[in-house]
Amino acid sequence: MMKIKRIFAPDMRQAIREVRTAHGPDAVILSSRNVDGGVEVISAVDYDERAVRAALEDEPTAPSDTDFQAVLGRTMRQKTDTEVPTRRLDVTVGEAVDLDFSAVEPEDPEPVKVSTGEPSPRIEWTQEPAMREMCAELRTLRGLFENQLTLQEWQRLGQRHPLRITLLQRLTALGLGADVARKLADHVAENTDPEQAWLQALALLRQHLPVADDDIVERGGVIAIVGPTGVGKTTTVAKLAARFALRHGRRHVALVTTDNFRIGGQEQLRSFARILGIPVHTAHDREELAAVLADLRDKQLVLIDTAGMSHRDMRLSEQLQALETADSPIRAYLVVSANTQLPALCEIVRGFRKVNPSGCILSKVDEATSLGSALTALLRYRLPVAYLGTGQRVPEDLQPARSEPLLENALTLMRQYKVEETDDEVFALRFARAATAQQ
Repeated sequence: MMKIKRIFAPDMRQAIREVRTAHGPDAVILSSRNVDGGVEVISAVDYDERAVRAALEDEPTAPSDTDFQAVLGRTMRQKTDTEVPTRRLDVTVGEAVDLDFSAVEPEDPEPVKVSTGEPSPRIEWTQEPAMREMCAELRTLRGLFENQLTLQEWQRLGQRHPLRITLLQRLTALGLGADVARKLADHVAENTDPEQAWLQALALLRQHLPVADDDIVERGGVIAIVGPTGVGKTTTVAKLAARFALRHGRRHVALVTTDNFRIGGQEQLRSFARILGIPVHTAHDREELAAVLADLRDKQLVLIDTAGMSHRDMRLSEQLQALETADSPIRAYLVVSANTQLPALCEIVRGFRKVNPSGCILSKVDEATSLGSALTALLRYRLPVAYLGTGQRVPEDLQPARSEPLLENALTLMRQYKVEETDDEVFALRFARAATAQQ
């Protein structure tokens, strides 16, 4: 006879533990729902196994035993792969090691094939609501079980390779993405003490940080400053113009604004220009931009202040296209804020790739509590950093980027703003997903 029990718990994990305690390992969850204060779970033992199997066979998206075993096998292989000795290098400070931190980009979906034949007969699946809920719960249990396997394998890895886990934790505290932290840890020798391993990882990181050799102030040219709203593009333009004017003279530099959307943005740039004694020109479209640049061809440095807009804004394509089709060769520099979270930062970099930036300017470094996200994005997309914006003062708070001071700044922030220790399970799942993405 089937025995049914209703259980209330603050979350699903606690509910699963209480079900196991009440019914043992043979218990089955019949349904669950969110209630005030947590979840309500209905579990049973001595259930009708044939009914459950029939439900699983009738559910087109329900996982079969074969699918489940395949997922478990794939999960176990992924965890086992981390145990296979990778190519270890004795890295000393200053030794060159070639690492590829490139982001794994999603493949473009294949075009949908349109069939010209007879339409396939439509099959409609019907199922009792209780059975659908049961199948959903089984899928949830499968996910929980996979997570548990991941955690167990991670714990075993930690017992066999404690140095690796410690190093990954320190690199995570620096704010680096899991993919970057793994690649650094993979190339640190196992037979070193923790502090030496940390120094080796930092040496690798410093060697691979992309830093632009192109100094705008020294080289000059036509430079477009692009980026999303609110990152400090106009202030950056003013800083670059002031540095160039102090070194080469104000008569050799000019400013152009294409920001036709913010009146305040134009006024801010004109205010800076009046103080510096530098002319400002306005271009509303690509034809005007070409004409303005032709008039300014005798200038050693022309800085273009573009409109700040989201990378999702359709008008961005028009603005970038105007820069691409200009007759004069234009080098674009992407301004990104150092305190932007990693997912948003990577999306911004991808959104502005059409203009093929020569490098980036990392602004608001003085406001950041971590530089790990910025360093991760630079490494993933091989985007060299040219300058660091460290405040609002013009032109003092703009420094040419150098790998060693940049890394030291990141370490200072790590020590100053210590992050809370990550839960072991969250930590394990994070690096397991990174390993899956790299395969």
